Amino acid sequence: MPRTSYAIAIGSNRPGRHGGPRREVLAAIAALEGVSAVSPILLTPPLGPSKRRFANAVALVESDDEPPALLRRLKAIERSFGRRRGQNWAARVIDLDIVLWSGGSWGEPGLTVPHRLFRTRGFVLAPLLRVAPEWRDPITGLNIRQLHARLTRRKPASRGRAGVGP
Repeated sequence: MPRTSYAIAIGSNRPGRHGGPRREVLAAIAALEGVSAVSPILLTPPLGPSKRRFANAVALVESDDEPPALLRRLKAIERSFGRRRGQNWAARVIDLDIVLWSGGSWGEPGLTVPHRLFRTRGFVLAPLLRVAPEWRDPITGLNIRQLHARLTRRKPASRGRAGVGP
């Protein structure tokens, strides 16, 4: 397979052997091979039942691997950091997800690229905007700048139900 690019979302909200979440993200970036760009690390509010803030970043990675092979390497890094599979949305020492692939889309059991939820996640789009604002989502055709704008634009105030009121 020819060399392709990947956008890898990196997140942590629990201290590990490298230190606090920010240090865990930095260590995960160092463990990746073929890194060509890295976003700033952003601190974001917790989601779901977790009460800890997250440190989030995105790394662009160049690789000869197809998505399943890269996913296996990412999961090996997670395990080496002490990550154990378990409850969704729980505190985690490190989380590495393939968000985008320059080869377009990929789908098989256990792996969907682009990541099925990335368009709705500010903690992914904000750092991705810093390193790849023109990268196009192969499903919607929109670039990261457009997806981020859609997610963050203000919604008009509700005027109530039509036909009700004075």
